[in-house]
Amino acid sequence: MAGKKPGPKKGDPRQVEAGRRGGLAVKAERGSEFFAMIGKKGGSATLKKHGESHYSEIGRKGGMTVKAERGISHYSEIGRRSRSKGQIL
Repeated sequence: MAGKKPGPKKGDPRQVEAGRRGGLAVKAERGSEFFAMIGKKGGSATLKKHGESHYSEIGRKGGMTVKAERGISHYSEIGRRSRSKGQIL
């Protein structure tokens, strides 16, 4: 079985720590704006590849997941919180 090197599994604390330290090194070298720029590039590429409907679909799926995990009352609660702070979402 050639090609796959042994190493920590995904989610392993060593891997998580290595990723965190790598991210901090990139942030120190290039600044936090770099992450915004590559995120924008990724979003543009996804839009070009999948179209606008893709974002609608993943938003709908995310909303359904939150509803299943936290229940409908969660939406009432966050609505109350935003009104009490004078914010409009």
